[in-house]
Amino acid sequence: MSKNRQPVSITLLDKEYLVGCSEDEKGDLIASANYLNNKMIEQRDTGKVVGSEKIAVMAALNVASEFLRLNTEN
Repeated sequence: MSKNRQPVSITLLDKEYLVGCSEDEKGDLIASANYLNNKMIEQRDTGKVVGSEKIAVMAALNVASEFLRLNTEN
């Protein structure tokens, strides 16, 4: 794995973040950010959760739950 880390721009709920990662991790980082962004948009659009931090926490809990369920099934 390359040790040369470069900033990669990702967007979560219309806010841009720069995250350092190696070139061989870039695709996974972008895919993960897009997945998380979609989950955050789902949470926001329900109208039940207000505030970016709360939306992020709820989306993270849902992603973690999906991950654990898939690991248990496999």
